[in-house]
Amino acid sequence: MNLRRLSELLGLSQTTVSRALNGFPEVNEVTRARVIAAAQRLNYRPSASAASLATGKACAIGHVVPLTEHMMINPHFSDFLAGAGEIYAQFGYEMLLRVVAQVDEADVYRDFASRGRVDGVVLHGPLTNDPRLPLLKSLGLPFVVHGRCDEEAKDYSWIDVNNRRAFYRATGFLADLGHRRIALINGLETMNFADRRRQGYEAVVAERGLEADPALVFSEDMVEPYGYRAAVELLSGPQPPTAILVSSVLPAMGVVRAMAEHGLRPGRDVSVIAFDDSLSFLQASGEGKTGEVPFFTAMRSSIRQAGRRAAEMLLEQIGAPDGAPRRELWEAELVIGQTTGPCPADRRTPVPADEGRG
Repeated sequence: MNLRRLSELLGLSQTTVSRALNGFPEVNEVTRARVIAAAQRLNYRPSASAASLATGKACAIGHVVPLTEHMMINPHFSDFLAGAGEIYAQFGYEMLLRVVAQVDEADVYRDFASRGRVDGVVLHGPLTNDPRLPLLKSLGLPFVVHGRCDEEAKDYSWIDVNNRRAFYRATGFLADLGHRRIALINGLETMNFADRRRQGYEAVVAERGLEADPALVFSEDMVEPYGYRAAVELLSGPQPPTAILVSSVLPAMGVVRAMAEHGLRPGRDVSVIAFDDSLSFLQASGEGKTGEVPFFTAMRSSIRQAGRRAAEMLLEQIGAPDGAPRRELWEAELVIGQTTGPCPADRRTPVPADEGRG
């Protein structure tokens, strides 16, 4: 079904049909309703190029991936794009993905704005006090941040998970199970989300009087080999942890691999909690079935759903550019799986009498 065929079936000009679908005020409401109903019934979707001509908009959303030692092209990023792409397609928008050297990233945003290549952008991988924020504001380019760049975060639109609280809850859960030597295998802490996760972990360590050992904390790109290397170092040391908190299910898989090589079983010998983005390619067998217990105990929040919502927020901003910034902070769900259990009796250490629970 294309615009010409839809117009013929309705007995209307292509111009009238296009204007009805794109909200032009000169089309009366009866005609508009008739056109929209027919388009839905016949599964008609306007092409982005046709919509661009009709509305004067690019009908495209930009996503920029800087090439650095930290590669944003990973399963987390892919699932986010898949969710966002579903919303773009629903509203007749295309996705413009640019992969560039990090030093050229600012020039891409300037090109987007000066040439009208996109109607807005999603900012990925925000840093604390990220310099891209003032640049996008100065360009007048609508944007939504996946995450936050600062503590206040009041003058721009963003969607984020409450990372500090998620890791506060996860660390507290392990402490309640009797674990006192808890390791953190974190993401890159130049990234705002990882910095917040460490804050949550450290708050519980301080409040509960847990062992605060710098040798228990790691920070690197969240891939499986990193989790393996960190776990090997932890488990081979003179004082291995009884629990490990991992910033993604990908390095958590590496942790489990290292444990297997050391003859250790998750949940019995060492407890493991991962942050789980519900990645599409890692859906566990039987996941979601009644009575099935997931493998990893996890703080869970769907990154695909975050992609959908970020896209909706950006399109709302494009449609109402004078509206106030939108901010959404999601809470992660604690899902109990098979990888956590009480601290082994032979590894327990005395709890200080004045321990705070916070």
